[in-house]
Amino acid sequence: MKWRKFIRMFFISLLSAACLHVASTQVYGSIQVRSFKLAAVDDGFSVSIDSTIELNPTLVQALEKGVVLYFVNKFTLVEPRWYWLDKEVARIKTRTGLRYHALTRRYILSDNTFSRNYSTLKDALVALQQLRDHPLTIYHELKPNVQYHATLRLWLDLTRMPKPFQVEALGSSAWNLSSDRLEWQMTLPTSGQSFHISGEE
Repeated sequence: MKWRKFIRMFFISLLSAACLHVASTQVYGSIQVRSFKLAAVDDGFSVSIDSTIELNPTLVQALEKGVVLYFVNKFTLVEPRWYWLDKEVARIKTRTGLRYHALTRRYILSDNTFSRNYSTLKDALVALQQLRDHPLTIYHELKPNVQYHATLRLWLDLTRMPKPFQVEALGSSAWNLSSDRLEWQMTLPTSGQSFHISGEE
């Protein structure tokens, strides 16, 4: 029957699209935001981010050669002002390095405040994909009833890499790992509450 043929073709199309997405991820890698949370805490606000990071063979090979890959999480709050330029009032910006230590065969995550090592790349990526309760840096007074413009993006920071790799990255999409730039309007959560958004929304 025609409807059975239609359903069969529909599921074949879905399967083909899924296979293409997996193949694309394996070749190019990807960064995707899964969820974001801004929570009101006693001393201000904290940010938590869950993401998915897939490395392509080029980046895995660079790691094995001793290149450190730096990943950035950046969230900003901007207050719109009709009478002047918009004003950035708060942000977080984290930069975490991922490296491979050939002698110990361990993967290491580190920034200015911590250093942790993992036995597999998969374990290191699981940890890298989770930012938990990071304090929001506040530059100007935050107001409870203002509609702020929020932006969130995650990316591989090429500016921290050795110059030869930066030159190579200019001509290769394999090095250009970045999430979509997420934007939304929000008011601040009150004490004990949180604001949550999913990357799919």
